[in-house]
Amino acid sequence: MSLCDDTLLCNFPKCRTKLNGFAWVTACSHAFCEQHGSSELSRSPAICPACSSALSGKLDIVRTELSPSEEYKAMVLAGLRPDIVLDISGRALAFWSYQVHQEHMYQEYSLSRAEAQLKQMEKVLTQQNQCRELELTAMKGEIASLKKVMEDYKRKYSEVSERLMERNRQYQKLQGLYDSLRLRNMVVGVGEKDTLPQPGPHQNFNAGVTRQATPQRSPQFLSMSHDGESRFFSCLEADGAKTFFQFSSPARERGRPMIKKH
Repeated sequence: MSLCDDTLLCNFPKCRTKLNGFAWVTACSHAFCEQHGSSELSRSPAICPACSSALSGKLDIVRTELSPSEEYKAMVLAGLRPDIVLDISGRALAFWSYQVHQEHMYQEYSLSRAEAQLKQMEKVLTQQNQCRELELTAMKGEIASLKKVMEDYKRKYSEVSERLMERNRQYQKLQGLYDSLRLRNMVVGVGEKDTLPQPGPHQNFNAGVTRQATPQRSPQFLSMSHDGESRFFSCLEADGAKTFFQFSSPARERGRPMIKKH
């Protein structure tokens, strides 16, 4: 605001509106709008809201018209000596220049405060950016380490899968060998049954029952090599070998009835 500006601003800290119509002017060179002047300066004792000065004089507070009529301009200074007119004009100009100076100081204060807030915000923003960069770097490192762990798990999974497939192949091979050996033993057992002599009428019935009750032993796995190949051996009884049930005890010999030969 310059000296040629024709608008003053309300000096109430929270108002700062342009003055028009009527204004409340104080002896401490402050001006207020109609709303805040009538509400703040009507108290007793009156205190200036801008500088907290006591306004106890009769003419310390004046409600003036900012756009007076031509009749008022013609009569307000009429009949006064020139020195009084100049004194009044000088004081009015001093009031105006003071308002302009206060407005400049207020604008400079607002500007400095805004610049300080801007610098503070820039500082905070810089710190936040640094923190975000550190967090981003840490997250990138964590992602890289997790990728390495995932690659290790993938490699281990592939190795375990290959081992499992190899074990499955070995199991299938062993299962096939076992099935073939079991089938061969079953065929051998059936052939032996067919070749056995038929018992005569005078042959011991207990011996025949014992021979028929002799179980066929299934093939057993005796050893397993380190490379997965198995050796199978059929536990077939030798011809003429006696089983546990074919050995007779003395008590059994005594209890066997004597068979007379004809």
